Amino acid sequence: MACGAAREGKSDTASLELLPSAPRKMNESKPGGSQNSTCVFCRKNDDCPIKYGEKKTNEKWNLTVHYYCLKCSVCKKTGASIGCVAPRCKRSYHFPCGLQRECIFQFTGNFASFCWKHRPVQIITSNNCRDSLLCTICLEFIEPIPTYSVLRSPCCKNAWFHRDCLQVQAINAGVFFFRCTLCNNSDIFQKEMLRMGIHIPEKDASWELEENAYQELLQHYEHCDVRRCRCKEGRDYNVPDSKWEIKRCQCCGSSGTHLACSSLQSWEQNWECCECRSILYSAVASNSVQPYGLQAPARLLCPWDSPGQECWSRLPCPPPGSNVRLLRLPALAGEFQKAKKHALPNTNVGINDCLLEESSPKLPRQSPGDQCKDLLRQGSKFRRDISTLIIELGFQVKKRPKKVFINKANFWNSALDGFRNQNFNPSYTIEIVYVNENDHFGREQPGSKQEFLSLLMQQLENSSLFEGSLSKNLSLNSQALKENLYYEAGKMVAISLVHGGPSPGFFSQTLFNCLAYGPENTQPIVDDVSDFDVAQIMIRINAAATVDDLNSLIHDYYKYLEFIGCLRLITSISDKYMLAKDVLVYHVIKRVQAPFESFKQGLKTLGVLEKIQTYPEAFFHIFCHKPENLSAKILSDLFTVHTLSDVQTLGFWNSYLQAVEDGKSTVTMEDILIFATGCKSIPPAGFKPNPSIECLHMDFPVGNKCDNCLALPITSTYKEFQESMDFAIKNTLRLEKEENSHFI
Repeated sequence: MACGAAREGKSDTASLELLPSAPRKMNESKPGGSQNSTCVFCRKNDDCPIKYGEKKTNEKWNLTVHYYCLKCSVCKKTGASIGCVAPRCKRSYHFPCGLQRECIFQFTGNFASFCWKHRPVQIITSNNCRDSLLCTICLEFIEPIPTYSVLRSPCCKNAWFHRDCLQVQAINAGVFFFRCTLCNNSDIFQKEMLRMGIHIPEKDASWELEENAYQELLQHYEHCDVRRCRCKEGRDYNVPDSKWEIKRCQCCGSSGTHLACSSLQSWEQNWECCECRSILYSAVASNSVQPYGLQAPARLLCPWDSPGQECWSRLPCPPPGSNVRLLRLPALAGEFQKAKKHALPNTNVGINDCLLEESSPKLPRQSPGDQCKDLLRQGSKFRRDISTLIIELGFQVKKRPKKVFINKANFWNSALDGFRNQNFNPSYTIEIVYVNENDHFGREQPGSKQEFLSLLMQQLENSSLFEGSLSKNLSLNSQALKENLYYEAGKMVAISLVHGGPSPGFFSQTLFNCLAYGPENTQPIVDDVSDFDVAQIMIRINAAATVDDLNSLIHDYYKYLEFIGCLRLITSISDKYMLAKDVLVYHVIKRVQAPFESFKQGLKTLGVLEKIQTYPEAFFHIFCHKPENLSAKILSDLFTVHTLSDVQTLGFWNSYLQAVEDGKSTVTMEDILIFATGCKSIPPAGFKPNPSIECLHMDFPVGNKCDNCLALPITSTYKEFQESMDFAIKNTLRLEKEENSHFI
């Protein structure tokens, strides 16, 4: 390897540019002929290829030069070892001289160099830009004309740069982070910049190489910023798993509060600082679509505001018929007068300017922050379409497929094993594969994801994890709790919703309210009690006519009442209502606290629980009610014609749907949908792909549940069509039911 790197493609005769009459070919001297020849540039007789380059001699003119002693076409000095690669171009130059004359050096491939006459240029077909544009790096104005010092992005037509700005960015970003500043394209952008002579070093970005560059990001903010800190140890006092643990703002993370200072019951409750809350409220206020309208701005001073700070917001009007009434203050000279402070029950925190006079009948009295959040929820977030919400959740699902192997002979356990697999990711696209453990060939059969999720919801509804007839609550199953099945159940419900499966539809209103509003804000009803003995106790307590009768009942059930912690001193007959309420709350809510917490953690998968708590009105119907009954019109609109089909057969199809709805067939609307898609109801987010029909010359219909496609037989009469449809659908579902009865 030579001491100085010479560019390939440079003619050996460049040094004879000073001798116009000399021949343009230079050969190596004969052995011993150049040993004593002196280089015409450096005047040295040394023959060291490593130091001076190869020695060349023109035989006719007897001129000798070292390869590295070529003369620079710019400064006219020797040592110009870089030459233009353009054919027949004889220019040589030093690297600094080449930069001075705006030569281009490509730092890729063969490391070609171009002189100022042959350098590559960017061709712009049309220039509709303004007189000047901003360099997207330094933000200084430049003329949008491609020159040596001004370059344009190949991927964004309005992105222009200074060459120097690009070079600085390339050196700092390196090959891994150098990309277009507008669209973040790297492949096309880097290829063009290398062609135009931008050096992109093969290294990591400079900010990644700096030691402890992001050390401050690892530091947690631990300071209570509320207006009145109640901690006697100071604002920086922080004890985990206690009421003096510091909770950071869920939006910015740069403000904090002790749990006790903001009346937070647990770490799981959300909390926003004053600045973030004002931004959120302002966003709601600026929303042009408000279900109930917005009144004049009300000044709200919350108990956790920082000293000297106030929260200004617009609060939406409560819905019609609600018992929530907002006391608004009259405006005098454009200002709102302050109202007197009103102390909250069991707290020394006061509310200024905004007082909720009466709580909603759904929930007990809440803290001021919770009340404001409820009002906001009733405003901008009220009654959003459930399909839109689930589609938004579905955006988390990546197209990367993940197979889940299901053994129909052991459906529940194989589904559990699939979800518990360490490689399973709920954000990946689920592909169902049915396997048979008795099949020695290990053959795999693709299955319908929606059919699998539908069977999974049926399994959950009939499992021992829930109790009740139609509206179900969580049961207390110690074995299931030990095996963490309640968590898996919540996870299954979340996955079914996000991945396009059916909704549960069997939750009681009490169970849903516990999930959406919290157990502390939920009042169960007698219908939630599935235990006959407990129901009889409550009925007898409510039927007691005198204090003696009530005390007699307490004596009869003393051990039970003592065990559940509901013993109380009876002073009047009205105490029976509180006693019955205590028994009800214990049996429905407190008794199943551990299963509920586990189920709730599973429901947090893919952000489903947070969505439910944000839009409870939208999710209530699909969790607590079965889907609406199918009709001929619903199915007719649901199925689209996939290909060019027989007109007569399509007419038979519509007539058949009407006959099924009128009860003139042995199958039902649900049977048709199961036969084609594997689901007996339409999922909240709809089917994907959309159900379709096609007409084929065959004896019986065929349902493709993986593609949601129904192939109709082409017949000559409607009678043949109906008989074919009834026979195929009825017998297919009967065989599937017999097969599924082993694991459902």
